[in-house]
Amino acid sequence: MKDVTYVHPVTAIGKRAMDMTIAIIGLMLTLPLFPLIAIAIKMDSPGTVFYRQMRIGYQRDNYISLFQMVKFRSMCADAEAKSGPVWAQKNDPRITRLGHFLRKTRLDELPQLWNVLVGDMSIVGPRPERPGLCNKLENRIPFYTERTYDVVPGLTGLAQVNLGYDESIDDVRSKVAYDHAYALALSSPMDWLKMDTFVMFKTLMVMVLGKGQ
Repeated sequence: MKDVTYVHPVTAIGKRAMDMTIAIIGLMLTLPLFPLIAIAIKMDSPGTVFYRQMRIGYQRDNYISLFQMVKFRSMCADAEAKSGPVWAQKNDPRITRLGHFLRKTRLDELPQLWNVLVGDMSIVGPRPERPGLCNKLENRIPFYTERTYDVVPGLTGLAQVNLGYDESIDDVRSKVAYDHAYALALSSPMDWLKMDTFVMFKTLMVMVLGKGQ
């Protein structure tokens, strides 16, 4: 893999500082919700409260990091026992009653603030993919892997606030251009700050208005 993006040093420092600040404040403000959400999940369906999934993280030449992404469980406990890794669909029967609410408000993503705090993820960036799907996507979508080169994956992103969750390879293909556009913005501290502010504002609107999927 060749060097396909350039992150300005000021951008890298500012982005990490912003990530840690938002993650700490976010966890402090939302931790009181965690036990309430946990009780609601347990009452709604059998299974664990949290859902952990292996994702591909930061990438450079000859280096790929893997990490466990954490979410509140929004699907039935054995959702992929037979199918293996697949995308969720609209009106997906695997999603629990509470899970629909958690997804619409993005509350299921709150535990990922911990991933941000420890450096696995950023607040804003391309969404990390599962290793089980990555090879399939790389074979069918030009420049798919390059979209995360030298860019820390994000809790939310430019592609997500414009197009929503992935349901098919065509959805992912549509997002690649947004991910590359975001990577280009990291070469300028001012462009990065404008971009991250825009994405976070749109994400907040999705949460408040319940427009998630």
